[in-house]
Amino acid sequence: MGAHVMLSVKVSPKFQVVIPKEIRESLQVFPGQRMQVVQYENRIELIPEKNISELEGFLKGINTTFDREKDRL
Repeated sequence: MGAHVMLSVKVSPKFQVVIPKEIRESLQVFPGQRMQVVQYENRIELIPEKNISELEGFLKGINTTFDREKDRL
């Protein structure tokens, strides 16, 4: 599923929404998973939280050599 998918959902009387199956599968969202909720201008964004173990090695190979400004440690 591409990055520009727009599907319609309905807000329940308890202000709940169901994430469509195609999006849940694409983003590997699972029941009980925590989400960050962000209000950005006139929209709501849900960002799945990841377990710290899933992030292991994601910076591997990053270039850490750069010149620092003289007033920085």
